[in-house]
Amino acid sequence: MDFIASNLKFLRKLKNWTQNDLAEELDIKRSLVGAYEEARARPTYETLYALTKLFNYSIDSLITKDLRQTEKVALFNEEQLNNDITGKNLRVLAITVDKKENENIELVPVKAAAGYLTGYSDPTYIKELNKFRLPFLPVGTYRAFEIKGDSMLPVQPGTVIVGEYLDNWKNIKDGHTYILISKHDGIVYKRVFNQVEENGTLILRSDNVSYPAYSIKIDEVLEIWRAIVNISYLNKGSDLSFHNILNMMQELKKDVDGLKGN
Repeated sequence: MDFIASNLKFLRKLKNWTQNDLAEELDIKRSLVGAYEEARARPTYETLYALTKLFNYSIDSLITKDLRQTEKVALFNEEQLNNDITGKNLRVLAITVDKKENENIELVPVKAAAGYLTGYSDPTYIKELNKFRLPFLPVGTYRAFEIKGDSMLPVQPGTVIVGEYLDNWKNIKDGHTYILISKHDGIVYKRVFNQVEENGTLILRSDNVSYPAYSIKIDEVLEIWRAIVNISYLNKGSDLSFHNILNMMQELKKDVDGLKGN
């Protein structure tokens, strides 16, 4: 089956491009993009080759694979890839979607933290994580992380923090809480102070004053997620299952406003 029409439209929308934007990238007429997406015409080999460079997919994948039904990825343009301090120079972001193409929230428990450091960019690994959705959250890319340790007391170990993906690290707001994934520290939940433009570092502070602040170089950071929702477990024996998460959803909405102002 030929998926070039649907894939072209899907990948264009991931970049938030209009048909005219894509036409300019390909140096063709906008009407041709419309014809390709409506399957009224087929791209030439030259255009297909240009699409492989633009979206980082092979010609075979563009034609024979329904990219909407595998993994949805966030794709960034070349100008963004050249900007070290935005965090967009690292890779594409692998996420999953439901049957209606709504993005899931993938859950990373403590026991999966080590695996996440090696599998965070692997669509197959991300697809195997437990998933849920919080319908009251606005459209965006979210991931949930179980935190360990007492460095952020009164937030208890075992709490799950739902974070929104931060695709431009210039937007880090001093004193706000973030989940950071780094090469050496793994997954940490801290208050962050942005000194990237001054000296290329972030200052990480704990709410528990027993823990000293420390700095981390921005080029060691793999992902940053802005804390949005705090999911606290009333029973220490609760497991991080898909169904348990859903059962708590009614209790979560009240947390959103509080953490947004955090």
